[in-house]
Amino acid sequence: MQVITTHVNADFDSLASIVAAKKLYPEAIVVFPGSQEKSLRDFLLKSTFYILEVEKIKKVDFEKIETLILVDIRQIHRIGRFSEIILKPNIRIHIYDHHPPSPDDIKGSYEVIRQVGATTTILSELLRERNIEISPAEATILMLGIYEDTGSLTFTSTTPEDYSMAAYLLERGANLNVVSDMITKDLTAEQVSLLNELIENATVHIINGVEVVIAKVSRSNYVGDFSLLVHKLKDIENINLLFALADMEDRIYLVARSRTKEVNVGEVAAEFGGGGHQTAASANIKGLTLIQAENKLKELLKKYIKPINIAKDVMSSPAKSIDASDSLKMAGELMTRYNINALPVLETGRLVGIITRQIIEKASFHGLKDVPVKEYMISEFATVKPQTSWVDVQRLIVENNQRFLPVIEGAKVAGVITRTDLLRVLHTDLREEPRYLPNAQFDPSQKRRTVTKLMEELLPESLISILKNAGEMAERLKMNAYAVGGFVRDLLLRNDNFDIDLVVEGEGIKFARKFASHYGGTVTYHKKFGTAVINLPGKIKVDVASARLEYYERPAALPQVEMSSIKLDLYRRDFTINTLAVKLNPRSFGEMIDFFGAKKDIKDKTIRVLHNLSFVEDPTRVLRALRFEQRFGFQLSKLTANLIQNAVKMNFFDNLSRRRLSNELILVLQEENVPPLIKRMDDFDLLKLIHPKLVFTEHMKELLERIHNVISWFKLLFLDKQYDQWIVYFAGIMDGLKKEEIKTVAEKLSLNRGEALKIYAVKEKVPGILFNLSSPAIKNSTAYHLLTSLPIEAQLYLMAKTTSEHVRKAVSHYFTHSTQVKVELSGDDLISLGLTPGKIFKKIFHEVLNAKLDGVLKNREDELRFIKEHFPQSKTPNQRYTQSKIH
Repeated sequence: MQVITTHVNADFDSLASIVAAKKLYPEAIVVFPGSQEKSLRDFLLKSTFYILEVEKIKKVDFEKIETLILVDIRQIHRIGRFSEIILKPNIRIHIYDHHPPSPDDIKGSYEVIRQVGATTTILSELLRERNIEISPAEATILMLGIYEDTGSLTFTSTTPEDYSMAAYLLERGANLNVVSDMITKDLTAEQVSLLNELIENATVHIINGVEVVIAKVSRSNYVGDFSLLVHKLKDIENINLLFALADMEDRIYLVARSRTKEVNVGEVAAEFGGGGHQTAASANIKGLTLIQAENKLKELLKKYIKPINIAKDVMSSPAKSIDASDSLKMAGELMTRYNINALPVLETGRLVGIITRQIIEKASFHGLKDVPVKEYMISEFATVKPQTSWVDVQRLIVENNQRFLPVIEGAKVAGVITRTDLLRVLHTDLREEPRYLPNAQFDPSQKRRTVTKLMEELLPESLISILKNAGEMAERLKMNAYAVGGFVRDLLLRNDNFDIDLVVEGEGIKFARKFASHYGGTVTYHKKFGTAVINLPGKIKVDVASARLEYYERPAALPQVEMSSIKLDLYRRDFTINTLAVKLNPRSFGEMIDFFGAKKDIKDKTIRVLHNLSFVEDPTRVLRALRFEQRFGFQLSKLTANLIQNAVKMNFFDNLSRRRLSNELILVLQEENVPPLIKRMDDFDLLKLIHPKLVFTEHMKELLERIHNVISWFKLLFLDKQYDQWIVYFAGIMDGLKKEEIKTVAEKLSLNRGEALKIYAVKEKVPGILFNLSSPAIKNSTAYHLLTSLPIEAQLYLMAKTTSEHVRKAVSHYFTHSTQVKVELSGDDLISLGLTPGKIFKKIFHEVLNAKLDGVLKNREDELRFIKEHFPQSKTPNQRYTQSKIH
């Protein structure tokens, strides 16, 4: 026997899922495991629109059930008596569900589980895929299921699949008038009274920094459609997170609705024996009073709501400070070095004041720059502790007009919070989450997008495992670990990038050693920079760095490094799109941190520097900006473009070491599409970095485009030949320069001998070989030996350089055929033929190869015959197939 069932307190998504499942399992009987919601009971009792044959559970012989089909449920405690047969031997369990996983989930022998807005969506899609016809009445029921569980397609849990299936059902004749009548029924007088009481009793609680509304009511009798009233309360007051408790008859009804990602209300309801999903859940509570249920709810919310809004979470740490006896001039230099506007003032390690840039500038104007800081510091100020709530932090900064707020832990300055930090958090909050309940106290908190699902979708399981292990190790070492940089950027862009860069707030080398010791692997490290590379089994490398702050003592110098926080570490990076971080600690795994508007710039396709001196400190960032612009199809912000022009005009590149410039140019020429990148370099007059005579002419453009086409063609041959793409493009850029000028460039860029020789080969050998290859009568063997004398980079350059179709075909034949030709005979074979080893062997193999290249010989037998004919033991000269005859 096959049985289709759902959860107790079944709703319209349950009903619709049952209807759809009945189409998939026509022989199955339908059984409800317990009571249904009142609106569903009324529909089943009174509606003549659709008649569903339902068997009473007491008439079902549980021993005869062979297949149990569960829809809209997989939690064992919510299927009533059917939980008794879950462990029965040989029973098949088929599950169709859209709820997130929970600890007591049933494991099915067949499962279709996707986190969409409604289970009906999953089953409707299966009906469409299998071309199973549905009537207009059935389409209406299915539409009702989707509309109820997605709030008429308005809940944040609604997915594109829900919209797609709604459109499909509408095409199949779904009646939206019937759906509307069921979803938006008029309230009875008793329901209106209950709703009004809910509104009056609603209270706002700040739990772990998140605003929660809890509403309570009591009734001696049961009032139906309580979940509908809660939904209306949420819409009327625009509430993001709502828990409603109703004491009616002999139990307490809990209904929860959420628009925020901070809380999964299904998990909270499950603690009361109920269930649901991220945005909607319910439970029936017995054995508790209303007060007890509320108190338990508050305790559970402390457990399930992630605290993200305390001072510790937004402060910059470690804080830079200055001693009270140091001069105002020194304080100003520190502020300039670290790009900050205020400093804590310490005396014997104790905080005694604050000094700001404005005070220093005014004092310097009056000739007081050598006066000790303590003479003019601010000595009356407020402080907070790391656990201070964000509400209090906001009050101190705004009401006290204190733009710089020290965070004190014990007697030490643990960090600082600035007015800019406040504005950033407020901006993020207002942009992502609306306020609610007009008279409630608003508690801003920095919302952090979770990218766990995106990671699970795009990354291999082995990589996710490494990231989770890194987070767990950081937690054990009392550190914070983050994935950062291009890895996170490309995750958002959905580009493959499995190069993991980690930053830890703590000692990166210590973290790397512990990680490698625990999970297997070796470590190499650079003590000066606090960086390490973990080499894991399977040739996997993980780069680890301590969160650090860099400053430059002069333009284009290598940076000086100091320990820092994740915020300051991200601030030292080149462009906003590279400042994203994903936290890896278990409690916050997958949270994306964006301090500098990276997500917006990625969405707007903009390359933007973090500060105006970025190219002064490191001019190589100019070439990096152009690489990212072309690689991602982005554009430079206006300010970034202006700063590039300024860096070129001020000749900051002159301060770069030769090899640093060379390395960055090589990265440019290793990009996927080089020609437009060289054009952009010319737009900013950057080709003069290579040689003053270089200009992006029409000739250079055409040659580089032909090189691009040749390299693309060559990659598709999959010949497994190693070559340096950048040398081919470099030769194209050098095409108009003389031999001595090219040597000057090679010396300027400190190219190694091997790199330089390949480039010289292009200039010295390619023209003559091009001339010889242009002969219409040239043999394959001749072309082979001419091309083999060149490095592979020069061969590719030659193919792009020529305008002769005949020469291109000759080079193409060389790569696709000639290089695959091999002599099958060995030296032992020649000895067996009676030939004496010596220089003659080399000549024989050479001539046999030529004959094979020219198509004279095909196989081993041909080779043997050829040698016997042309190299008999008498070694008669006129019998030999000489090189000259072949040519």
